[in-house]
Amino acid sequence: MFKTILVPTDGSALSDKAIRTAIEFAQLTGARLVGVSVAEPYPYSPMSEGAITIDSSDYQEKMLEVAKLNVKKIADAASAANVRCETHVRQSFSPYEEIIDIANLQSCDVVIMASHGRKGLNKLFLGSETQKVLAHSTLPVLVIR
Repeated sequence: MFKTILVPTDGSALSDKAIRTAIEFAQLTGARLVGVSVAEPYPYSPMSEGAITIDSSDYQEKMLEVAKLNVKKIADAASAANVRCETHVRQSFSPYEEIIDIANLQSCDVVIMASHGRKGLNKLFLGSETQKVLAHSTLPVLVIR
């Protein structure tokens, strides 16, 4: 059965639901959890004259701090449920690639993650990290909505 469960989080309420599901699944199967949160780097864009921008290092530090807090929620919940857990924070413009990379490096058997259920043009233009994981991973993916 599944021995190592990857649970990515973006800190949303839906991700919290995926975390709870992953912990319950781990308790039932004796699996360990691997938590991951991916911080997106500062989105550089061409500047026009007179434009104001925030300091990119401040932005990246804040995003990394948020990602650390996100995985801490996983670790704390897993600890409270007596489930083995390790966490990872990555930084990338392509979160789905980092999720798949961690899954492969940690020999995960399944990914349990949330889908925000975007529809219509939002889905078309924004895409979905969950959809990208489904399309590019060879692992089973349990999608929580």
